[in-house]
Amino acid sequence: MPGGAEDALLRCADEPIAVPGAVQPHGALLAVTEPDLAVVVASANAPELFGRPVAGTSLDQLLDDSDTARLRAGLAGDLAEVNPLRVRLGGADVDLVLHRADGLLVTEWEPVLGAEQAGAAWHRRLPTTLQRLSATATLEELTAVLARDVRALTCFDRVMVYRFDAEWNGEVIAEDRRDDLEPFLGLRYPASDIPAQARALYATNWMRLIPDAGYRPVPLEPPLTPSTGRPLDLSGAILRSVSPVHLEYLANMGVVSSMSVSLIDNGKLWGLIACHHYAGPHRPSYSDRVAAEFLGRTASLLLPTLVGAGEQTGVLEVAHRQAELASAIGRTPRALAEALTEGEVTVLDLLPASGAAVRINGQLRLLGETPPADRVVPLVRALLAAGAPVTDAVSRVVPEAADLAGSASGVLAVEVVGGQEDFLAWFRPETLREITWGGNPYTSKTAQTDAGPRLSPRRSFDAWSETVRETARPWREHEVTAARSLAALLTGTAASRAEEDNRLAAALQRTLLLEQLPKVPGVALAARYLPSEEDVVGGDWYDIVPLPGGRVSIVLGDVAGHGLAAAAITAQLRHALRAHLLRAPGPAAALDGLNEVIGALLPGELATAIVAELDPATGDVVVANAGHPPVLIGTAAGAAYLHEGRGPALGLLDVADYAETRVHLGDDDRLLLFSDGLVERSADGLAAGLEDLRAAVGAGPADPQQLLDAVLGALNPPRTDDVTLLGVART
Repeated sequence: MPGGAEDALLRCADEPIAVPGAVQPHGALLAVTEPDLAVVVASANAPELFGRPVAGTSLDQLLDDSDTARLRAGLAGDLAEVNPLRVRLGGADVDLVLHRADGLLVTEWEPVLGAEQAGAAWHRRLPTTLQRLSATATLEELTAVLARDVRALTCFDRVMVYRFDAEWNGEVIAEDRRDDLEPFLGLRYPASDIPAQARALYATNWMRLIPDAGYRPVPLEPPLTPSTGRPLDLSGAILRSVSPVHLEYLANMGVVSSMSVSLIDNGKLWGLIACHHYAGPHRPSYSDRVAAEFLGRTASLLLPTLVGAGEQTGVLEVAHRQAELASAIGRTPRALAEALTEGEVTVLDLLPASGAAVRINGQLRLLGETPPADRVVPLVRALLAAGAPVTDAVSRVVPEAADLAGSASGVLAVEVVGGQEDFLAWFRPETLREITWGGNPYTSKTAQTDAGPRLSPRRSFDAWSETVRETARPWREHEVTAARSLAALLTGTAASRAEEDNRLAAALQRTLLLEQLPKVPGVALAARYLPSEEDVVGGDWYDIVPLPGGRVSIVLGDVAGHGLAAAAITAQLRHALRAHLLRAPGPAAALDGLNEVIGALLPGELATAIVAELDPATGDVVVANAGHPPVLIGTAAGAAYLHEGRGPALGLLDVADYAETRVHLGDDDRLLLFSDGLVERSADGLAAGLEDLRAAVGAGPADPQQLLDAVLGALNPPRTDDVTLLGVART
C-alpha cells in the first residue's frame, strides 16, 4: 500500500468522530451545569432558535416557568423516561432530549415543525407489527419484515438490513425500496466503509440520523469545555455532526438523507438497518425514530434464536460423532492416536473436511487429502503462533502457504496440551466464489487536505463482481466448538494415565454444562451443579433454549448411569432435545421426538427429563415431564409440586405420548427444577427429602440465586450422586 494511503487509513482510524466539535443544523445543543442549569457550551445556531443570546444565561431564563418545572422534576429520575420533553419556544413546539456527558447535562432541542410524522394510526398498529416480527421462523423472514415495517414507519426511499461478516464486510440481506430504484439486495460492502471507531459508536448508540447530508456543521462555542479543557463528548448526542468522509460517501451514492438503527446480538454489533432517501432532505419525527429503534431492539432479541436455528443443520450429526469419538477414547485411553484414526468413526468424520492431521505424543498421522507431511507441522505451528488457528484463507495468515490452496485453504487447528506440541487439524480445499460488491472496493482514493491525506470514498457503487480464490468454506461455530471439545478430552487424558477415564469424563461433562447462562429478557435464572464425589461425572444435564417470540425452554435431564458412557449419551440427548425444541410446537412434542431418537439410535438407554416453557411476557408456563422429579412452584402462600402430566422415562416405551401441564408464574413466584440427587439420598427417605425441599422453597427468597443457596444450605445433600438445580423467576 502506498505511503499516502497508509497515512489516510491511520487518519481515518484516529478521526475524533465522538468529539467533532459541531452538530447538525436541524436542532441546537446546550450543555449546562447542574443544578443551576447555567449554559457553558452552545451550538452557534442556538440564539436563532431561542430568539436571544444564550451565552451567560440559564435554562431557567430560556424556558417558561411550567416547562422549567417539568424539566427539573425529570432530572431527578431516569432521563430516558423524560425524553423527549415537549416544550414551547417562541410559540412553536420543540422536542427537548437530555443526556449527561463530561459532568454536564447535554440538552438537544429539535423543532417539531418540519419533521415527518407517521401518524397515530401507525403507532396503534405497533402491537401487530411486533407480533409479525415475533412470528417469523427464519432469519430471512425476520429481516424482510423488519425492512418493510421500518420503511412503512419512516417513509425512507430505501430501507436495507445489512449484516456484518467475521471481517466486518457487510452484505445487504433484506431490502424494501421505492419501485424505481435499482435493487441493492445481495450486494456486499467492504469493512472500510464503516471504520472501527464508527462501529464502536453503533454498538453503544442504537440510532443515528442525518436529515440532510449536504448540511454545514454548526460549531460549538466555546470549542473546549471550560471544566475539562477538552472538546465536549458528543458520542451520545443525536445531533452529533458526522465525519466528512461519510458525507462524501453518501453524496457519491446520491443519498440526501440517511438513518441507521443498530442490530446487536449478545452485546456485539451484528448489523444495521440502513435507511436512505434520495428525493430530498428527510427527517422522521423523534417519536417515529424511537419506534424504529424499538423495532430494531426487538429484532435484536430475536436474532440469537433465529441465527441459531439456521445453524442447526449438521449440529446433531457433529454432536453424535463427537460422542462416538469420546467413547472410543474412553475405551482405549492409552492408544489415543489409534482411537482417532483407525476406528469406525475417525477424527476426519467429526467435521466436514477433506483431510485431517493427528499429532499425539509427537507422532503425526494423516487422513484424507492434506498438505505434504513435512509441511503440516510448520503450517499448524505458524497458524497457532499468529493467533489464527481457525481460518478459511490460510494464505492471508501464512503467505508462504499459498501453494497449498488445493488442499488447505481452510484450516481448523486445536492444540492438545501434553508437552509434545501435539494438535488436531482439519483441512478444506479452496472454493471459488463469485462475490458482488456495491462498487469496486479497491478504488477508494486519498485526498490531500491541510491536515494531511485522508480517505476519499469510491464514486461508483454499481455492482462489481470478482472471483475470490484461496478461500475455503468457512468453519461454523459448532464445528469449532466440537474440535476444541475433542482437544480438551485429549488434553485431560494425557494429563494423567492413572486417572485417565475420570479425566476424560470430566472434560466431556464440561461440554454439557453451560459456562454462562444466557441473558433472557424478563427472566432471572440461576443454576447449580454439584458432581458426585464417587464419580467425576454423571448423567445430569441442564439447558436454556431461547425460542421464537421471546419464549424460553428450561430443561433438566438425567441419563441412567455414571462415568464416560453416561456422559456420551447425555451429549447426544442434550443436542437432540435442543433441535426438537426449536422445531416442535411444544415441550411434550419435543420429548416425543427425543424418545424416538433413543429408540432408533440408542436402544436400551434410559433417561428422565423435564421441560418448562416460559413466556416471560405473560408468565404462562407449559411443563412436560418424562419420568423426572416434579417441578416445584413457590409463591407467597408457600410451595407446591406440579405432579400432573408426568409420563414415563425416555427410552422405556416405543411411543410415550407425553402430556403437557400449564401453570402461571406470577411476578413474585419462582420455579425450581432439580435432579433426584438432591432429595432421594435423604437419611429419612425420599418423601422426607421432598417435604424438606418444599418447605425450603416455600420459606425461601424469590431471587433465584439466593433461593438455590438457601435450598442447598437447608438440605445439605450428600455427594453420593450428582445434584443439579435450576431456579427461574420473572423480572
